Amino acid sequence: MDWALQLFGQGTDLTALQMSMRGITIFILALALIRISGRRSFGLHTPLDNIITILLGAVLSRAVVGASPFIPVIICCLVIVLIHRLLGFLVSRNEKLSSIIEGDKMLLFKDGHFVDENMKRAQVCKENVMQGVRESASTEDLSKIDRVYIERNGVISVIKKQ
Repeated sequence: MDWALQLFGQGTDLTALQMSMRGITIFILALALIRISGRRSFGLHTPLDNIITILLGAVLSRAVVGASPFIPVIICCLVIVLIHRLLGFLVSRNEKLSSIIEGDKMLLFKDGHFVDENMKRAQVCKENVMQGVRESASTEDLSKIDRVYIERNGVISVIKKQ
């Protein structure tokens, strides 16, 4: 046990080697936690998925710098990952819960006109929409565009006219 204390240190007075060893250990544990959490953690970028990224980073960093005891940090992170996994499971099977937790897409442009009310609710301006149009449809010509949405993850998507 004395070797572990030498290698990983205790408290916040850590050497570079001890912080590095903690960092390596946390890296491996974080990878395992992300695998447990599932692919959606870093794939969909919805509010639910962004929360796990922020929380895991904040809590795991405490173990690296010695601000919190190691084992409680790992247990806390495992609980966070399991809650994320459970909510992801429930959201994928319940449309109403999905709408409450992750929101809904919003129509920003239709029939040649911007939907100002929805743009205000989404806190986007016409230039934000135009950026999405340029990126998604490779055009600035709105006459070629049928509809524009802001998706639940904040991405602007475009439906071209047929």
